[in-house]
Amino acid sequence: MNRLSPSLLALLAIAHASGPAQAQEAFGDGAQPKINMPGLSQYAPADAAGAGAVNGRTVRVEAALTEAGAPLKYGLTWRIFHPIPGPDGKLPLLASAEGGSAQFEFEPGDYFIHVAFGRAGVTKKLTVPRDGPLETQRMVLEAGGLVLNAVSGIDARIPVSQLRFNIYKADESIDGEQQLVVEDVKPDTIVRLNAGTYHIVSEYGAVNAVIRSDIRVEAGKLTEAIIQHRAAQLTLKLVAEEGGEAIADTAWSILTSGGDVVSESVGAFPTIVLAEGEYTAIARNKTKVFQREFTVVAGQNSDVEVLLN
Repeated sequence: MNRLSPSLLALLAIAHASGPAQAQEAFGDGAQPKINMPGLSQYAPADAAGAGAVNGRTVRVEAALTEAGAPLKYGLTWRIFHPIPGPDGKLPLLASAEGGSAQFEFEPGDYFIHVAFGRAGVTKKLTVPRDGPLETQRMVLEAGGLVLNAVSGIDARIPVSQLRFNIYKADESIDGEQQLVVEDVKPDTIVRLNAGTYHIVSEYGAVNAVIRSDIRVEAGKLTEAIIQHRAAQLTLKLVAEEGGEAIADTAWSILTSGGDVVSESVGAFPTIVLAEGEYTAIARNKTKVFQREFTVVAGQNSDVEVLLN
């Protein structure tokens, strides 16, 4: 386990493409969807009228994670585009296929081939000649996989329902903001991405337990990152005596040591997640107000009881 930043613990599990099955299994469950391979002759431009059926040429396409990697057998989405934009300014989609390697029937002309593997993708221009040899079109994705999870404190596992991750490009765009790549990623989910550095925002609960980290995804490898949150889950209770029954119809406000309100709720024993630090709990029941200062320690879930007296 290598510490990549003060807030991040990262485990790197590398899956080298030593064999087609081994490399593929690192990035998926092995399911192989049926491939739909529509022909392109009815869409593609022909040089002369009536030449479509005569001049149709079959082109095989395949994709790999790295230059030296074996062709992927499943999980790919292929799209073929006309090179001239349509009235809407977009390149017309001519055909698509899903699965692994595929083949399309082209008329002579120019095309754009795009292949996607999850959020990873690459585009290539293809020129189909009227005659002569046609090689298999090999696309190199330069892609890897990323699996995210998190702990609270040193090693306290966080429930899946309380965790979410957003993945951004690490580089800022022209307007100074980072581009969102994938949002609301669940723990232990393999996200397929182009190789590069990504900015990860990990949210534990819905208040202020947020950790930001930069993680690098390498081509042909599966990176597992465990993010360390400095936070804990607390249950608030207004009680007449220590360990007593929680009093219903209580309104709660949680303030930071600086006096900022970070959470408000109503209930006998609401549960919240707070980042490590000093806080004040204010309980309002009917016309009376009670309060208590408390400390949140990372990974130590506990009850915060406010006494009536």
